[in-house]
Amino acid sequence: VPFTRQTLFFSATMPPEITRLTEQFLHNPVRIEVARAATTASTITQGLVASHGHAAKRETLRRLIRAEENLKNAIIFCNRKRDVAVLHKSLTKHGFNAGALHGDMDQTSRMATLDAFREGRISLLAASDVAARGLDIPDVSHVFNYDVPWASDDYVHRIGRTGRAGKEGHSLTLVTADDAKALRDIEKILGEPATWIGDAPT
Repeated sequence: VPFTRQTLFFSATMPPEITRLTEQFLHNPVRIEVARAATTASTITQGLVASHGHAAKRETLRRLIRAEENLKNAIIFCNRKRDVAVLHKSLTKHGFNAGALHGDMDQTSRMATLDAFREGRISLLAASDVAARGLDIPDVSHVFNYDVPWASDDYVHRIGRTGRAGKEGHSLTLVTADDAKALRDIEKILGEPATWIGDAPT
């Protein structure tokens, strides 16, 4: 292509490695940001729910899923791949229409699961952070953080799977007493304290 071309570069986030790419390929670029870094969409209602110990988490999650009247579908994020498998098995055992998505799955299985979720054949998707970035699933009504993410910007990416393109979205995060530091980091990046639904864990 000619040197006089116009090049436009789009990215949801601008970590250092992406910034280096732009410096390599763009000539005197103008940078336009639609929102400051690490902000969550105003269309997403966010809440925190205390879960008293890790053993109670699955029961708390089931209660929340059943209580959400306008839940059409949901992605449920876990920090570890093995927890995705355990959670998927538990949800299925309790009669929920669920699938699983994590990094150890081959591409064919991943695509089949995603297609089933997009088409409504699966209403709940237990997932690792492999589903937090870069996936366009247009109508996700809810995101549940089964685990508080270890990195605060992962929180922004996870809940960004809902409330897309001006639609209303809901995010609920299960929090145990062990999650205090990670939660403080998230509140720091959000610039405000998170909203508790019920009492905070002691």
